[in-house]
Amino acid sequence: MSSIRIVALGGLDEDGKNLYCLEIDDKIIVVNAGLKLPEDNQYGIRYIVPDFNYLVKNQKKVIGVIITHAHDDMMNGLPMLLQSIDVPVYGPQMCRRVLKHILKPADWDRLNYRVVPRNGEFKVGDFNVTSFALTHATPDAIGIAIETENGQIVVAEQFVVDFDMHDKSFDSDIGTIAEIGKKGVLALLMESSYADHENFTAPNHRIYNLVKPYFEDAKGRIIVTVYNQNYFRIKEIINLTREFKRSIFFYDDRLKTRLKDMDELGYYSIPKAVEISKDKFTNDIDDAVILVTGSGGKIFNVMNRIATGEDDVIELKDTDTVIIASPVVSGTEKRASAMENELYKDNVKVHKLDSKQVLSLHPSSEDMKMMMYLIKPKYFIPVMGEYRNFIQAANLAMQIGFTPDRIIILDNGQVATINDGILVSCSEMIEVGETMVGAEDENSITSFVLRDREVLSTDGVIIIGVAVDFNTKEVIGGPDIQSRGVIYVKDSEYVLRNIGTMVVDMIREKVADKTYENMAVRAEVREQIARYVLRETGKRPMILPAIIEINLK
Repeated sequence: MSSIRIVALGGLDEDGKNLYCLEIDDKIIVVNAGLKLPEDNQYGIRYIVPDFNYLVKNQKKVIGVIITHAHDDMMNGLPMLLQSIDVPVYGPQMCRRVLKHILKPADWDRLNYRVVPRNGEFKVGDFNVTSFALTHATPDAIGIAIETENGQIVVAEQFVVDFDMHDKSFDSDIGTIAEIGKKGVLALLMESSYADHENFTAPNHRIYNLVKPYFEDAKGRIIVTVYNQNYFRIKEIINLTREFKRSIFFYDDRLKTRLKDMDELGYYSIPKAVEISKDKFTNDIDDAVILVTGSGGKIFNVMNRIATGEDDVIELKDTDTVIIASPVVSGTEKRASAMENELYKDNVKVHKLDSKQVLSLHPSSEDMKMMMYLIKPKYFIPVMGEYRNFIQAANLAMQIGFTPDRIIILDNGQVATINDGILVSCSEMIEVGETMVGAEDENSITSFVLRDREVLSTDGVIIIGVAVDFNTKEVIGGPDIQSRGVIYVKDSEYVLRNIGTMVVDMIREKVADKTYENMAVRAEVREQIARYVLRETGKRPMILPAIIEINLK
């Protein structure tokens, strides 16, 4: 009996950390291993990756990881995965280049990376896989079709259908997609985050014609903000720079590295005469286009720093034109608004591209329906989006003839089991979670640490220090009380005095009752002071009592 299990460890009902496990007759092929960026209230978190425990427990079954394109949400969880399991990685040339930058040298030397064609065939273990080119914001993006006894499993994630695309590093291979559909497809996993957008995404993913008038009107420098992984859009800005015979300065060194990779792979080349190097850049170059890039809300933080005069490189001038070509995405509204407000204070011209007017390179309703028409899957599984997007994608599928029993909506950890080509169950759940990574040491961070950070950020901390005699338990020093982010001391000195009195009285009381025990007293002090501070201030700060016992002898 042929058995297939499809389960996502991340990427469903969330934005990022995409990872799908395709278990075919007891062999697991992993598709992508991405990360996601933290929310604003996840303090001190650099990024979040899936919990890889399921793959670690089943590592003998894992025969390969296929990466479909070089974006963080698809591949930047791979370094942590490869620390846990030793497995070959398959993907395009661009992904290999990016991996070399993000892996530690020792990990790179151990990596078994196998370059696959944008359009062609390759093998993962004993399975035949067909790759097909897709148009996305990064060059070298692919979809994949894995052959099984009961038909192919196709993964087509981030893409747009653009019939005017003539760049081989960004184009789509519609012919191969149609041929895959003719061979028979068991299941299609397709992105659904733009399912509520009508029509095709193209040509609204292009900004060239929107931005060109701003270049024509600009008298001084032009500063453009673009998300750092939207190489398609970055290329449009560079082409405009060349057309208007301006020079360009890249604010972000990471972007320069990626553009160098694209150049060396033959995907896109920037004439050296156009670029201003960092050592030759000055704020007096009036014909410069300054490209400011970043990820998520960080790009708005950078531009806000420039607008407030706190940046070490860029100083705004009133002759500058600022083009915000990085439309606001969910969760970044406050930072974007603060940035825009500061820009207007600097008296510069500000042009903002509307996210309703300019679309990212993700499939809208007609792109999705066209893919379903060409692939003709027996089962459709919407991925990459929130649950509401999955419902909208399901409605699209039913519009073109799918019946509800052929549409599989899953959550992370929910297993779709297909035996002999028939869906038999979606009831099994495996335990899934996520790993939050903080500082440069890449240690994972627990929810308890996040909770403490949130308390510190909102209600502050009170630290109480008391010294007692080790032998007699008599208070010999303090109490010393430090308050941060709780109260304005001059207005509430009595609160701190009362806290000090409470601590000393409790220690003396426990000593007199012969029930003194350091840890127990600290716990009781913490509880009593927390109740008192809540009553007096309405806040629940972190209380950190320290009772230090000193042996005077």
